[in-house]
Amino acid sequence: MKIIRVQYTVKENYVDQNKTNIKAVMDDLRATPIEGMHYSSYYLGDGKFMHFSRSKDAETAAQLNNRELFNKFITELKASGPIESPKAEDLELVGSNSDVI
Repeated sequence: MKIIRVQYTVKENYVDQNKTNIKAVMDDLRATPIEGMHYSSYYLGDGKFMHFSRSKDAETAAQLNNRELFNKFITELKASGPIESPKAEDLELVGSNSDVI
């Protein structure tokens, strides 16, 4: 299993656009899912965002990078000059109440 958490902070004037871009990625993933992947994003307030990706393996997780709307989201995020650049962390699952990926 591959679990990744990404956190970053955007400028206040970019929050709404970032939310719009994230929603486009989520719409794309709902329309054409990546089998074996669960992806979610959260707004924490004050320009802070957190994303979680839980996939059956690294190859499945890497498929996200092949998505046009995900790449648009990343490109625009970088161009916005975030206050805190995205920082990815690999997580180890210790336990879960669900087997759903």
